[in-house]
Amino acid sequence: MANISDCEQKTDVELVALSFKNQNYYYFLMKRYESVLMNYIYRLSGMNRMDCEDILQEVFIRAYQNLNDYNENFKFSSWIYRIAHNYTISMLRKRPKYVQELSWDEHNLEQLLQSDFDLEENIVQKISYENLLHLIYSLPLKYREVLLLKFIEDKDYQEISDILRKPIGTIGVLINRAKKILIQEMKKQTK
Repeated sequence: MANISDCEQKTDVELVALSFKNQNYYYFLMKRYESVLMNYIYRLSGMNRMDCEDILQEVFIRAYQNLNDYNENFKFSSWIYRIAHNYTISMLRKRPKYVQELSWDEHNLEQLLQSDFDLEENIVQKISYENLLHLIYSLPLKYREVLLLKFIEDKDYQEISDILRKPIGTIGVLINRAKKILIQEMKKQTK
């Protein structure tokens, strides 16, 4: 197995190249993207943890099987997000209408209780964040996915374009429309 500290310093492109020579290097790519992809899959699908883990496992298998198709001119993160996006959407289409169930994560709650911040303010922020997520999940998928990628996953327009395979102009239009709809829904809740 490769030296962990050496691999942590390597770029995604370097790890991909090394993975062709020794599949053990792929493990470091998996570790690098495991957490962010798991969160993305959960936010996009709203499925339970076990289902999201199953999807993530399949995403890593598919990415490895198609590693030859990765184009180094694009970010590896965009490429693997694209695989995660496609497979998650495919799984959503195979399920009956799924309702997002947000819950307090024990780890996050423990961190919240141990923090130096004002507990009441943190709870209000957490509830507001969950309300915002519920509103996002109520949007049609085409708006939900761009909002999640832009504001939750912090992807730029080019990355979103690469992940969704839509022109940058279309991404901008979708984000603007989604924000307008979201603002309208927020106003309805405050009335």
